[in-house]
Amino acid sequence: MSAYQLYRNTTLGQCLQESLDELIQMGQITPQLALKVLLQFDKAINNALATRVKSRVSFKGKLNTYRFCDNVWTFVLNTAEFKDVGEIAKVDKVKIVACDGKSADK
Repeated sequence: MSAYQLYRNTTLGQCLQESLDELIQMGQITPQLALKVLLQFDKAINNALATRVKSRVSFKGKLNTYRFCDNVWTFVLNTAEFKDVGEIAKVDKVKIVACDGKSADK
C-alpha cells in the first residue's frame, strides 16, 4: 500500500497541487511528472510526521459518529477539548481521521 494521500488536503498539499497544475498548463512539466511529485510528497509527509513529530496531545469529547472503512477510522466529536503541555483548546465540533501508520510504506 502506498503512503496515505490525506495530507494533500492541507494548505501545503493544495499549494503544491496548484503549482503543479500551473506548470502543466504552461508546458513546463508533464502530468506524469506531476503525479510522481505528488506521490513523493505523500511519502515524505507521512515519513516526516511518523519520525520527526514528538509532541503528544490528548483529547476528549462527545462522540457524534464514527466509521471504520479500509483501515481508516473517522470520528466526529462534539464539544471536544484538546490538551497539550500547559495548553487547552476547545472546539464545538471536530472530525478526526486516523490511519494505521504501519500499513503505509515508509
